[in-house]
Amino acid sequence: MKLLSDILYKVPLVKVIGSTALEIEGLCIDSRQMQKNFAFIAIRGTDVDGHDFIGKAIVSGANCIVCETLPELLNGEVTYIQTKDSALAVGYMAHLFFNSPTTQLQLVGITGTNGKTTVATGLYQLFTDLGFNCGLISTVQNLVGNILLQATHTTPDAISLNALLHRMVQAGCTHVFMEVSSHAIHQHRIAGLQFAGGIFTNITHDHLDYHKTFEAYLEAKKTFFDHLTPEAFAITNIDDKRGTVMLQNCKAKKYTYSLQTIADFKGKILENALTGLQLSVNGNEVHFKLIGTFNAYNLLAIYGAAICLAQKSAEVLEVLSNISGAEGRFDYFISAREKIIGIIDYAHTPDALQNVLATIQQLNQQHRQIITVVGCGGNRDKTKRPLMAAMACAYSDKAIFTADNPRNEDPSDIIKDMEADLKSAYRRKYVAIPDRKEAIKTAVNFCQPGDIVLVAGKGHEKYQEIKGVKNDFDDKKVLLEIFELLDK
Repeated sequence: MKLLSDILYKVPLVKVIGSTALEIEGLCIDSRQMQKNFAFIAIRGTDVDGHDFIGKAIVSGANCIVCETLPELLNGEVTYIQTKDSALAVGYMAHLFFNSPTTQLQLVGITGTNGKTTVATGLYQLFTDLGFNCGLISTVQNLVGNILLQATHTTPDAISLNALLHRMVQAGCTHVFMEVSSHAIHQHRIAGLQFAGGIFTNITHDHLDYHKTFEAYLEAKKTFFDHLTPEAFAITNIDDKRGTVMLQNCKAKKYTYSLQTIADFKGKILENALTGLQLSVNGNEVHFKLIGTFNAYNLLAIYGAAICLAQKSAEVLEVLSNISGAEGRFDYFISAREKIIGIIDYAHTPDALQNVLATIQQLNQQHRQIITVVGCGGNRDKTKRPLMAAMACAYSDKAIFTADNPRNEDPSDIIKDMEADLKSAYRRKYVAIPDRKEAIKTAVNFCQPGDIVLVAGKGHEKYQEIKGVKNDFDDKKVLLEIFELLDK
């Protein structure tokens, strides 16, 4: 419980109607979850406008309304706070309501198109193994110490996020590693949080269904670094052509990592094999369990953050050499009899798919067939569909176009978008099988002993969303079951 006046600090106020000496028992942005003496913050979303539910929130017990446009009829028993930006307001209010949790934690945010989950999870594993009590907020899972919580979004809404951070403080966590999505930055879900540091991994084609232009997507990512304080650190990948752009207006202490040029955290790949990566990191030769060039970058980002968080280099590298990847990120296994290699990866952007397939090609020293199963999500950025298809065909011997999470679209229509403008040489390399399970089964049937099957796009997800319903579906489980039948 908090006084309303105590949680309005930094909220851009336009008008206050009523008393701010109210006791607020909770915050809410969804009128369906409203309880007595909660403050309701009306946010204009992409599909729904919270202002349309102010009346319902009051009926359900709201004693305070925070909004950008005041209702025509005001309730004399309710306090109204008019603000310039409700989304920004809820971030500041939630942070104060939950006792400013990030002032009691070392919070590190990771943003970029690819690698966020691996870097966040790797940092969590590293610092846990170094003896710290840590929290993790990621696409795959949220962890409070060793307590697993379900993750529904890459970055939760501001109220849920601050409640989770508060829980981490109560559990004695000292460090928290969090993926920061472009949606969360643009929607001010991280407003009010105090970051100890930020990491930029890379930026490529993604989320244009939401941001509309690549420039807007880039700007959203950059905003995160623009708001870091001088006390924080900012680490960027300078091998990405926009890596330096991210830190142009950043006030934090700036650091770089690279495989290609001089940097604060410099890596060099000495060996890249299915047994792992042999890297030189700032002159120290280390073997890591993670595989692929993209993971070499992720390891450098993790190492750099650990050094910025005052850890000893030798100890960091020793512990880091034993960490494993995040679930659904280059998960690979081999069938017992036929020795077919199965790889599950979350790659759902053209660049991510290219990185994974390029890595597979590098590791494919016996020149076995590479067969890729790939789809594209429904009701999302359509411009990347033909790019994904072209990438799968370019880097594979055979490709199977199938359903990903079609949501409210017909999978066949999505596949038609993927097929559009394919080169004639690529058209001979793919087949279309909308049923994802059948597609995976067909990929395995195409295999000769020792061939490689990549199932891309869903990674850790345990569902397939069709017509608004999430049906149980796990790429890894399906592929393992097919391998088991094959080996009988």
